[in-house]
Amino acid sequence: MTDPGISCSNCQACCCRLEVMLITETGVPERFIETDQWGGRTMARLDDGWCAALDRTTMSCSIYEKRPFICREFEMGGYECIEERTANEPIT
Repeated sequence: MTDPGISCSNCQACCCRLEVMLITETGVPERFIETDQWGGRTMARLDDGWCAALDRTTMSCSIYEKRPFICREFEMGGYECIEERTANEPIT
C-alpha cells in the first residue's frame, strides 16, 4: 500500500542518502560509480553522504533515466520510502 500524498517532488531526497549497490548494468555514467577493494560497485557519494548524481538545486536525480535498478525499485510512497522520510524528519 502506498501513500498517495507522497511524491518525489515534495521530498528532501531521503532515499539519495542510502547506499546503492550496482547489481545490474543500467548505463550509470562511470563518474558516479565507486568500486570497493573487493570489486563491488556502488553509486558514488559526496563527502556529506549524498548521492553524487543528486542535483542539489532541484533535489532530483540528474541521471533519472539511467538510474540503478535498486533506485527504480524503491517505490515512491511505499513502506521503505515512508520509513526513510520518518527517520529523516527533524525532531521538534
